[in-house]
Amino acid sequence: MKTLFAQYVTGYLGASIEHRGTGADERAVFSLIELQDLLDEWILTHWQNRPHDGLRDPLNPQRVLTPNEKYAALLTVAGYVPTPLSGDDYIALLPSTPRVINSYGIKINHRIYDSDELNGYRGQHSGPKLLGKRWQVHYDPYDVTRVWVRNHRDGGFIVAYWRQLHAMPQPFGDAAWEHARRIVAERGASTPSEETIKAAVDDLLDRAGPPPPPHPRRKRRTKTAKDRRVAARTRAATAAPTPIPGTPPPAAAMFAPEDDEDVADIVPLPVFDADKESRTWW
Repeated sequence: MKTLFAQYVTGYLGASIEHRGTGADERAVFSLIELQDLLDEWILTHWQNRPHDGLRDPLNPQRVLTPNEKYAALLTVAGYVPTPLSGDDYIALLPSTPRVINSYGIKINHRIYDSDELNGYRGQHSGPKLLGKRWQVHYDPYDVTRVWVRNHRDGGFIVAYWRQLHAMPQPFGDAAWEHARRIVAERGASTPSEETIKAAVDDLLDRAGPPPPPHPRRKRRTKTAKDRRVAARTRAATAAPTPIPGTPPPAAAMFAPEDDEDVADIVPLPVFDADKESRTWW
């Protein structure tokens, strides 16, 4: 990088900080971010396509390969390198919609989501100028229980839960919610409330689910002589008073020495001295 990139950058003074001179900050041509962009572009366009002596074909050592050619040869043998997704990566791949964080929460498709972690961001600008006071909210089309608000200020996501989550008997997605909203609209409700649509979803899922199995009529079982005997013994056993156990005697000590047994003298061990012990090795 020093001989192939840095010396060709405008404002290059030398390979060491001793060549910078005085007032280097005032005479800087590029910022660190601009230099990083130039370096990334140089790596993609020049370094990755430049042959290297350390990259040679094992079957044809005279042929020198570029990093891109070596990586392409590796893909034909080992395939692509799998990259596991983190939790934030999975959330970022979900569909999103810009929404304002109001005093009551976030409203998405007649559903309101809220969380205590949103208190410091209600009615505030999200950060990007294009969004203004709207925040990028990610949602799962197959699970309406929660949404994820991208925090452009502090990074990460803020989880907000649906406020009707406590009254939801079973999970459902946007498809069931939209179908229930159309059913309510056909009944004449132009602006249905969240509770009305929620009740329509519950009714829809109850009618669409499998019916409960019929309970067979149980025949009363005739008591036998054995049943009467067991019942009588049970009544007799419960009627008798239960004796309260007394305090058990203390347990005898294990391996207690006898009175006539001689006890060996206890010899204390001296403190280990590593320096003194090392002199006895020779």
